[in-house]
Amino acid sequence: MKGKTAIIAAVLLCALAPCTVLAQMKDSDKIALIARGKYLVNLGGCNHCHSPKVMTPKGPMVDETRPLSGSPSVMPVALPPDGMLAPDKWGVATTMDLTAWAGPWGVSFAKNLTPDKETGLGSWTEAIFIKALRTGKDMGEGRPILPPMPWEDFGKAKDSDLKAIFAYLQSLKPVKNAVHDPIPPAAAPGGGH
Repeated sequence: MKGKTAIIAAVLLCALAPCTVLAQMKDSDKIALIARGKYLVNLGGCNHCHSPKVMTPKGPMVDETRPLSGSPSVMPVALPPDGMLAPDKWGVATTMDLTAWAGPWGVSFAKNLTPDKETGLGSWTEAIFIKALRTGKDMGEGRPILPPMPWEDFGKAKDSDLKAIFAYLQSLKPVKNAVHDPIPPAAAPGGGH
């Protein structure tokens, strides 16, 4: 009877609260999955674009108070000078902290990957995350994911690796940071040259 009560309680708990795969795992398995995700995020260089930086004598370094929180919304949108981006000149320009990029696609701002529900991936499910990286669409069906995000490469990863990355991102401290919307080429300097 005690076993049946525990099963019924677990079923009710899952019915009343969000029941994710991660929530159903043993602690040791969760720790291993998150560690694998952290390894893959570091190997993939996600901090290079998705983390604000602080300037040091060695150059820009990840601001450890807000890792993977995307292009800082408090920073004014700085566009490269007209004429800088052209087929016979520079093809890409970036901000000093590498979180905003300009090129033929317009201007893109690195997404907040923290689990903040309003401004990050906190409202995303594992399935939405995987679909976004497989399709190159925001939330798996929205606007295109823009360069320099190498979604095509991440989209080739095994489901188990993408699930590990998502588990790690969901384990981070949420950071409220509403990243700027992309600027289309026609509105960017040079009119999309």
